[in-house]
Amino acid sequence: MSIDLVTFGCRLNTYESEAMERQAREAGLDDAVIVNTCAVTAEATRQARQSIRRIARERPGARIIVTGCAAQVEPGTFAAMPEVAQVVGNHEKMQPGTWQKLQAFGIGESERVIVDDIMAVRETAAHLIDGMKGRTRAFVQVQNGCDHRCTFCIIPYGRGNSRSVPMGVVVEQIRTLVENGTREAVLTGVDITSYGKDLPGEPRFGTLVRAILRHVPELERLRISSIDSVEADDDLMRALAEEERLMPHLHLSLQAGDDMILKRMKRRHLRDDAIRFCEEARRLRPDLVFGADIIAGFPTETEAMFANSLALVDACGLTHLHVFPFSPRPGTPAARMPQVDRKLVKERAARLRAKGAQALRHHLDAEIGQLRNVLTETADTGRTEGFTPVRFSAPVAAGEIRAVTIAAHDGRVLHA
Repeated sequence: MSIDLVTFGCRLNTYESEAMERQAREAGLDDAVIVNTCAVTAEATRQARQSIRRIARERPGARIIVTGCAAQVEPGTFAAMPEVAQVVGNHEKMQPGTWQKLQAFGIGESERVIVDDIMAVRETAAHLIDGMKGRTRAFVQVQNGCDHRCTFCIIPYGRGNSRSVPMGVVVEQIRTLVENGTREAVLTGVDITSYGKDLPGEPRFGTLVRAILRHVPELERLRISSIDSVEADDDLMRALAEEERLMPHLHLSLQAGDDMILKRMKRRHLRDDAIRFCEEARRLRPDLVFGADIIAGFPTETEAMFANSLALVDACGLTHLHVFPFSPRPGTPAARMPQVDRKLVKERAARLRAKGAQALRHHLDAEIGQLRNVLTETADTGRTEGFTPVRFSAPVAAGEIRAVTIAAHDGRVLHA
């Protein structure tokens, strides 16, 4: 059967695409392209529409099914596209019954738009997968949704409120993945440090991390995706300090380095909170590598405010930057705030990326001569414990953990 997935956005979408493909195949769906969209920016939605048109040109006979966050918050936009056969919501896309229903399309049993109220969803069910196709690491969903309302973000309306996967289910999922050859598991969700608030006993995210490492001793590497540093609990910090199998890499949702902008974003931390967290985490784990999301050109941002975000790269010792030039997302409070000129937004984003490239080069310089354990991803690439990409000088087998000495770098990638 020909089922293709086109995935935009976050690691959670990647995980869900894997589960959707399995469900669609089991339902007997054929000759279909499932587009799993992202709504984090207006640009992400535009790219999804562009991709749908391209798919329709390249595969004129295929049935295009659109799902994901953009489909959840803008179902009418995609339903209006003549190329689209069905629009499926974020909750519905993870239900086997949805794909069985879609398989019957053509005999009058499927609606064109299957999108319900995501805010009414109260649980996140386990969507078990055996592994990630073509990948040597596996993403594991531990949480979905978000209870916070940052002024720039539409995602809570695409994902619903925060809900957690029970600890025992997460442990069993990881045990299954390890039995099928997974060397590294990555815990993912929308706001994973809010984990457990809806579960009996309200376990914290750090409790989950320690439980995984304790109950799945065969797991060689555990990695954490993006976290909100203000919610990092004591167990998580102890795990960073004590657990070698927990990889020394954290991607932080910082978004800005200026207190006034952080307040206007409705973030729950200030600049000094971020700096203190990075200092304490690095004290506990000296080899820790930080990535971060930072938005350039948020509404009302002055040059002095931007300078504070620029300086945060050094103050926090950031290495891997994800820079987002602000673009107003319809339906968010930030879209109604006084906007920064688009040319200035792009110029600030370019300066921030240049600062990130400088920070990355400094990190790469320090890696030369170091012995690193690299998880191989392809015949010539892999990632260190700190998630830094490595290119090998000779072919290797994918899915191995190899001890290598770093010989050089090209400004972006280490060479071994």
